[in-house]
Amino acid sequence: MKKNLSYRDKLLELARIYKISEVQNYIKRKKNLTTHQIEHILKKNNVPIPKDFNIGFFKKSISNPISKAGKEVTGLYSDTSEGIGKFFKRTKKEATGLYDDTTGGVGNFFVRLWRNSGNIGIGILNMIPKVFQTVSSFISNALVDTFSSFYTSEVEKTKTNKLIRSFGIVIIVCAIGIIFFTLRENFNENNFTQLVKEEKDKPKKIEKQKEVKKKIEKKPQKKEQQKQVKKPEPKKEKSPSQVTELVLPNLNIKTETVLSLFEDVEYDLRTVRYQKRVKPIYFTQFPKDLDEIKDTKLKKETFIKIVLPLVVAENDKILDDKIKLKRITSKKMTSDKEKSWLRLKLREYKVKNSDIEELNKRMDIIPVSIALAQAAKESGWGTSRFALEGNAIFGQWTWTGQGIEPLNRGKNEGHKILRFPILRASVKAYKNNLNTHKGYSEFREKRHNIRKRNKTIKGLDLTDTLDRYAQTGKKYTDILEQIIKQNDLSDFETVRLTNSVVKKDIQL
Repeated sequence: MKKNLSYRDKLLELARIYKISEVQNYIKRKKNLTTHQIEHILKKNNVPIPKDFNIGFFKKSISNPISKAGKEVTGLYSDTSEGIGKFFKRTKKEATGLYDDTTGGVGNFFVRLWRNSGNIGIGILNMIPKVFQTVSSFISNALVDTFSSFYTSEVEKTKTNKLIRSFGIVIIVCAIGIIFFTLRENFNENNFTQLVKEEKDKPKKIEKQKEVKKKIEKKPQKKEQQKQVKKPEPKKEKSPSQVTELVLPNLNIKTETVLSLFEDVEYDLRTVRYQKRVKPIYFTQFPKDLDEIKDTKLKKETFIKIVLPLVVAENDKILDDKIKLKRITSKKMTSDKEKSWLRLKLREYKVKNSDIEELNKRMDIIPVSIALAQAAKESGWGTSRFALEGNAIFGQWTWTGQGIEPLNRGKNEGHKILRFPILRASVKAYKNNLNTHKGYSEFREKRHNIRKRNKTIKGLDLTDTLDRYAQTGKKYTDILEQIIKQNDLSDFETVRLTNSVVKKDIQL
């Protein structure tokens, strides 16, 4: 065997001497084998490899790659220096030509100077990929050889690269998991630091509340109003995951007082639109002088601030029931308590024959934008006689219950506008109406199809199904769409109460 051969060439020479057909076939097909692959084939065919062929760890992993990289960088340096030297020689000749030929020498000189400068620039740009390739190949070879030396010389580079890549992916996934867990813990700690106090005090005690920081004008109250005001209930310990829930009784509060309350508790619609959270402030009635606000924008914002928490609270309650329904129906065995709850919900949603699928279709939220738009349309933004005297936000009719007679009612019409004790009762009755009445079956069917596709239920997608809510039909739905768009009510679709627990999306 020849002496002055590289390690790879010596291996190839051994393959030729021992007539290893596998290596010869690869060479004939012009396929390059790595040193490790040749070693593996020779050992597989029981070809002895001399011990002096083995390369030490330092020489194989550090010395050889560095020397190889140094040669490539030296070659780059020599190429670059040689190019710069040629450029200066040409420049010198061109400068000499300037003195010899004064007529055309100047122009030719600058033309050639420009071309040479361009060639040098291109050469420098071409050098950048070579440098990058040299550095990357050095790092890659060093890592591969290092890992190979830890185990055996038969380790292939492709396997080592896969190992390194897998190790990197594991590190990234672990880092993302740690970050997500930390953020989740911080979010839960922030939610658990708040306490609840349900305030139901007498009118005289509201003057002393530190949260509101306002003074209510003292006026004599009728006996009926005094009876409605309940005595303060004893304080109960609440869950730390909730925040202050403020329920304001029937006190004939003025609009000025309401605006002062909103300012004190920092209730701002711009913040609600951005954070998608609203404070649980529940009014039992509208201010009687709401119509005296001259600023139309301020009047609309005050109306939305009063109605929005009531709508969101009812939607949260429906979602809780829907999640509970899904959990019960997914079980093989149900308890007596769960069966009793199912019977109660079947009666509440007026479902016949214990049809669970129909119950699931009816038990769903009303889009916040539709509820706000219909409340604004039916109550005149909280200023109509029905809204002020009977807390009737949605103008629901009744033929048997207690109600308010419309002033322009025809002789043959016997309906009244349904009266409610508080505003939230009106909201609840409105949602039950849309979820149970046969006139809104198209509304429920379309909403169910949106839910099955796991998409957000939006008001503008469902307004066209409410043409039976009013006698004007299609004109009524056009007005609802206009109210939603003009007042950006779609921003409130995903708003939740600040004391509510974040629920996972319901998938059917």
